[in-house]
Amino acid sequence: MRASILLALATCALVVAPTGAAVASSAAANAAETGPDFKAAVSDPGRDEADITLDESRKPAELLAFMGLESGDSALDIFAGGGYYSEIMGRVVGPEGSVVAVNPPQFTTSDQSREKWAAVSARQPNVTMVPAQLPDYKAAANSLDFAMLHLIYHDFYWESEQYKFEKLDPAVVLSNLYKGMKPGGIVAVIDHAGLPGDTRAVVEKTHRIDPATVRSDFLAAGFVLDGESDMFANPDDDLEKNVFDPAVRGKTSRFVMRFRKPE
Repeated sequence: MRASILLALATCALVVAPTGAAVASSAAANAAETGPDFKAAVSDPGRDEADITLDESRKPAELLAFMGLESGDSALDIFAGGGYYSEIMGRVVGPEGSVVAVNPPQFTTSDQSREKWAAVSARQPNVTMVPAQLPDYKAAANSLDFAMLHLIYHDFYWESEQYKFEKLDPAVVLSNLYKGMKPGGIVAVIDHAGLPGDTRAVVEKTHRIDPATVRSDFLAAGFVLDGESDMFANPDDDLEKNVFDPAVRGKTSRFVMRFRKPE
């Protein structure tokens, strides 16, 4: 939808512009047609070596292309961790776009975290990390084109005294997110597939979540399911095992859902 609008605008500019500007307008139209170069965003030099080793299993170029991230987007990376997707998204949206990465404050104070984020921000000045508890972060109304929840939605049902992660209400977080998304805005959800049952108990045991729970939560918040992919499906995954178990770590079956705020 957003790409079609850009293409239409570029085409109109080509019709009315002087000869010198027509070439630039034609280039803009071609860019709108082809979309961002996701592979270039991933392969650009300078990324952290530990992040690069994750590319094979995470397929970031294919995933972001499926999700529909676009140049110029205002994007949000929820519970961004060390910024793996924040940095790649920053390259995709380009200087006209921006990425806000939200992390709970208790996960941002170590020297390792500070160094990692300083490096990400230096390479991608359009990426900003904001320390905030998830229920407390509220983007401006109708301000976001895209939001990423990568391997994190299950933690909306998790609580940990050790990590100072208090019990939260997923409906509150999704309500805030819905208000922040522009009409037509996309929310990308990728998570470890889990078995049906009491969601908090499943999450506590395995750090997985039943895809049906995620679908139900987002639909209840007002989003529509806009697409699904089996690009990370693994029929050999043992859904009873914790995702940190060496037998399945990095090889879990993950579901991919693209939600959209209705126009």
